[in-house]
Amino acid sequence: MERQGIRTIVAAVLAACFPWVVGGAAEIEISEKHLVVQGGKLYDNWGQELKKRPPRETHPAYPTLGKKKGMDTWRCKACHGWDYRGKDGAFGDKGSEHYTGIKGIRGWMGQEPEKAAAILRDANHRYTPDLLSEASIKALSVFVTRGQLEMEPWIVDGKVKGDAQKGRVFYQTICYRCHGLDGKKINFGDEKEPEYLGGAARGNPWEALHKIRNGQPGEDMITLGAMSVETQVDVLAYLLTLPEK
Repeated sequence: MERQGIRTIVAAVLAACFPWVVGGAAEIEISEKHLVVQGGKLYDNWGQELKKRPPRETHPAYPTLGKKKGMDTWRCKACHGWDYRGKDGAFGDKGSEHYTGIKGIRGWMGQEPEKAAAILRDANHRYTPDLLSEASIKALSVFVTRGQLEMEPWIVDGKVKGDAQKGRVFYQTICYRCHGLDGKKINFGDEKEPEYLGGAARGNPWEALHKIRNGQPGEDMITLGAMSVETQVDVLAYLLTLPEK
């Protein structure tokens, strides 16, 4: 038998018995949780996650009473908030820089992602294919319909209903590698006005919980999205014990 014939038979056997060996990795089945955390990052800041520059002009649907301008108005959280409740949640203070008067997306929980995708593509939201690919729209739609968390039982008037001592174990074995044991390894502000993890979490625990669950757009941040909500909130509670300065 010619050598080429033998190679063909061997390749056929490998393909039948060990499909992941032939032609590189086999097609990977993507979990819903993966799509949720990817969509959560897009909800936060899709431009940063995708390394794309959003339109420079203010989003046409952004209300005139809103205080934001330009590219930031294209972020989902700019209108719907970190707790996904829009004007009925943490962004509901009319004197706040975040207030827009727009409702949240809670009503989309449990609905079909395809319906959410159509809304994201419509003339109001304007997330055209040149801004968000079909894969990105799918992930964002899955987050909107499957990945939201009702934060009210866990964060009440800015106070977190978690166990900081339980959260400490997770923080000091996972999160500390990037943030440091004291949470000061990354400065979110600048030299004149530094902002560290503890202060950021105190100032906006809703945003902190969103990022604990879904990660930081454009960064290799480990997400805790596959862990229980109780564990995620325990980690958030521990962040509030870290020093501000």
